[in-house]
Amino acid sequence: MSQAQPVRFPILTPEEMSPRQKEVSAAIAGGPRGGIRGPFLALIHNPELANRVQQLGEHLRYGNSLSLAHIELIVLTVARHWNCQYEWFAHERIARSTTDLADGIIKALALGQLPPNMSAEQNTLHLLAKESLAHGEPSDAIYEQAAKFFGRAGVLDALALTGYYSMVAMFLNTAKIPLPDGTPIPLQPLKK
Repeated sequence: MSQAQPVRFPILTPEEMSPRQKEVSAAIAGGPRGGIRGPFLALIHNPELANRVQQLGEHLRYGNSLSLAHIELIVLTVARHWNCQYEWFAHERIARSTTDLADGIIKALALGQLPPNMSAEQNTLHLLAKESLAHGEPSDAIYEQAAKFFGRAGVLDALALTGYYSMVAMFLNTAKIPLPDGTPIPLQPLKK
């Protein structure tokens, strides 16, 4: 994504919003997100979809059985997979400010490398996300390991996070939501 590309879904001012868009916008802003940003700048063009997406996202981010560090590990794995600059930018900040996810892990993920010094639980979640993104499901070995560490409910939370943040990455990449002014592009293309 280039910062010079036009946004495909113009940011709506309150005066441009329909009553339903205003209602959904207020609900999103009044929740834990605290405002309309990122994918919701585009999604508000379809307020019913925006409302449902934000409800699922709120559950996955704030009602999940996984730790905040584990959630952000999955989100960063997904952002790197989809080369989603905005998702990476937002969640790298969250990971650094609200979790103990190690700098070396974050840097390795940005480079598309297997992070060093991950715990067994972190490695399992990272591989669960990577395998699910690559093949539509994790291998039996990774599923069994994840179920051992996190239970079946935790595996479902991890898979839902992987799918949800893939969807969000597609919204962000398609909408071409720009990074804040002066922010360098955080992810470089991976060599194939």
